[in-house]
Amino acid sequence: MKWTDVQEIAIELVECYPEIDPRVIRFTDLRQKVLGLPGFDDAPERSGERVLEAIQQAWIDEAD
Repeated sequence: MKWTDVQEIAIELVECYPEIDPRVIRFTDLRQKVLGLPGFDDAPERSGERVLEAIQQAWIDEAD
């Protein structure tokens, strides 16, 4: 997975972290969660605020 695989990342986050409310997670924590996902293989510095916002919104959508 890469940072651009927003939907796939969101699905993995729902499965790996069902106890976390994606509406209140800080971007620093979100970034660390994504970097720790199995199968994630992209450079940490490629994550920007817009990418993290998109991942957070997709995670919210998947969790609902």
